[in-house]
Amino acid sequence: MTQRLGFGLLSLMAAITVLPIIAVVIYIIVQGGGAISLEFLTGFPHDGMRQGGIMPAIIGTFYLTIGTAIFSVPLGVAAAIYLSEYAPENWLTRTIRIAIINLSGIPSVVYGLFGLGLFVLFLKFGTSILSASLTLSIMTLPVIISTAEEALRAVPQSFRTVSISLGATRWQTIRRIVLPEALPGIITGIILGLERAAGETAPILFTGAAFFLPRLPHSIFDATMALPYHLFVISTQVPEMPFQIQYGTALVLIAFVLGMNLVATAIRSRARARRQW
Repeated sequence: MTQRLGFGLLSLMAAITVLPIIAVVIYIIVQGGGAISLEFLTGFPHDGMRQGGIMPAIIGTFYLTIGTAIFSVPLGVAAAIYLSEYAPENWLTRTIRIAIINLSGIPSVVYGLFGLGLFVLFLKFGTSILSASLTLSIMTLPVIISTAEEALRAVPQSFRTVSISLGATRWQTIRRIVLPEALPGIITGIILGLERAAGETAPILFTGAAFFLPRLPHSIFDATMALPYHLFVISTQVPEMPFQIQYGTALVLIAFVLGMNLVATAIRSRARARRQW
């Protein structure tokens, strides 16, 4: 009876957590589904952004996500490898881990102000894709480092011992044994970080997002439109904005993030199928 009661409470808590999320997604689909069309997805906004499409915002979000991945993924995974495989267990390493955990809890608006001061003003990158991508990269690094390090530490120590005993160097062991086995967890951390970056408004508000652009950006030093900021603008700054366009934009953003999840799930499942433990 105790076991059944425990499982029942856990199931109830899971339902209380999941059902509101499902309800929100269904509500957005119902409210915004009518706005989805080829013109909406491939056109430029016009008539004060009350008509037309959101293609510049979609392309801008894609550029920012790719830029964030370019800067944050190699650095984050490399830092996780160092902390997991090379760094000695001492007070300095523990301090670094605490600092990484604390960085993940800093509000995104603080990262935006930091990016404004460092990349936009000090380094003179201006309000651009580069400044926004670097700011988002700093914001996502703690998530990527923490999850990647946990994934690396989850690989059994016996794998490393056997590999080294057969004559492999430490780096060969990490590259050919540890990293492939930890890949599912590393991918999870990367996607979590990039999803947060794709949905953030405050950091790009200060560093790279534009209210409206009549053309697509041509270089990394151009400003860009982005789905989160575009959704904020049309929801708060544009009078008499049709609700269908607002919810349609939200639906596209959710689909963008969900698409990233599906790709990551496919890669993670394939990697898990090859895992030896």
